[in-house]
Amino acid sequence: MAKTGIFHHVGTFLLFVAAILLLITTISAPVVKDIAILKVTLTNKTDLRNSSVTFGTFGHCILDVAPVQTDQDFCYPKHIGYNPAKIMSQIDQTTFTTAATDTSKALTRVMILHPVACGVTFIAFLLALGSGVCGAIFAAMVAAVAWLITLVVMVTDFVLFGIIKRHVNGDGSGSHAVFSTGMWTILAAMVILFFATFIVLFTCFSSRMHRQDRHSSKEAGYNGTRTTGRRRFWQRRNRY
Repeated sequence: MAKTGIFHHVGTFLLFVAAILLLITTISAPVVKDIAILKVTLTNKTDLRNSSVTFGTFGHCILDVAPVQTDQDFCYPKHIGYNPAKIMSQIDQTTFTTAATDTSKALTRVMILHPVACGVTFIAFLLALGSGVCGAIFAAMVAAVAWLITLVVMVTDFVLFGIIKRHVNGDGSGSHAVFSTGMWTILAAMVILFFATFIVLFTCFSSRMHRQDRHSSKEAGYNGTRTTGRRRFWQRRNRY
């Protein structure tokens, strides 16, 4: 991949960046309490700041629990699937319809695809790293699968936490919900994966075309070479 090597390295680097971004979303609350996919700032507060709820891949945390004078955070145990609507109803008395509660609860189970997408993307990065044409094609295929998984779980995140965000901001309690770091990192990862897949795939076919061109040029040069034998003395013309 001499002529397309730089583009292949760019694609490989983008796969690595996408894997890191997906990892950030995966380790959101309660793994890392300050990284959230959705953050809800509550009306009650400590002497330092307003309390907040951070929702992540495997659960949630409550930060700056009132009424203490110092930071006091509490994270619930990690598990696959939880009920964010019920959590907000208990914490902030936010009203949810039955459909909204059931839908948001069911969609939290889809978030298990966060670490899956991260792992598949990292595998694509390893395949693209220093690979030949065949390895790069396989890396592009794996990257395409990672992109599809990321797209599915990203749409799920927006639908799931969009439901919670709309109800919290519309109930008039004064609490405010916003999409946070984990949401934007998965969105960025989805976009980067899309371009990385096509860049790696382009370098595969481009490298193959260059290889075929070089082979054709060598054959043309071989066929165009004339071999001149040594002439007999009577075939030589007198130059004088």
